[in-house]
Order: sequence, then C-alpha cells, then structure tokens
Amino acid sequence: MPIRGSCQCGSVRYEIAGSFAFIGNCHCSICRKSNGAAYVTWGIIDPEQFRWTAGQECIEHYQSSAERYRCFCRKCGSSLASRHAGRISEVVLGSVDGDPGARPIEHIFVNSKAAWHAITDELPQHGEWPPGMGQGL
Repeated sequence: MPIRGSCQCGSVRYEIAGSFAFIGNCHCSICRKSNGAAYVTWGIIDPEQFRWTAGQECIEHYQSSAERYRCFCRKCGSSLASRHAGRISEVVLGSVDGDPGARPIEHIFVNSKAAWHAITDELPQHGEWPPGMGQGL
C-alpha cells in the first residue's frame, strides 16, 4: 500500500510507492527555520517511487544549499519534500497522512540544534552528517 501525504490546505498531494529507507531528525538551522520547529523529521525515499498526485501548480522550490531545493505549498506554506539533483529523495514526515510505517533512527546536525531544546531520547546523535552520508543524498 502506498504512503500518501499532503500539505495543510490539501492543495498538494503526493504518493510513495515503497517504504522509507530510513527516517531521521535534523536539527540544522535551515530545517529549524524552514519549519519553525526544534527539528524536522525527514524520511529518505527512493526517488523512483515518488510522484506528485495533485497540486503541482502550487509547489514552490527554495534552493537551501548547493544542490538541495526544499518543496513547499505556495498556498499554505507547508514543507513537503526536498529535491536533490532534480529528484525528490526526502519527504518531511509531518506531511505524511497516517502512519509512515517506520520511526526515526537518529538525530543529525546536533552541533547546531536549538539552544532551548533538549534531546531526551536514546537515538544516536551526530554532530553533522552521519558516517557514510553526505549532501549528495
């Protein structure tokens, strides 16, 4: 069964044919500022399994780093996904409708986490990118 997601106003919708490769919580300042939260939970996916199902005309893209574009709804501002090398490879887990079928396995970029937030779980914490992972995701 596909994983489905949408923006707050329902204008933009997407579908993922498979499951998440893994899920993690990012504490970098870009994620915090773009989502207005202490951290953002991202689900990494196979780009071949992602497709927009409605509202493509409402999707805006913001270039947040060299090859990373954040996708959001221009009507309601909901953060939805991240595009790398022209393909969606990450989805903001808060945009998933229902249970995503997996849980976060780590915290990344904790060196730049919000000073007012304390991480209280036992998940592994990485100061920046975890070993074996980089911006070319």
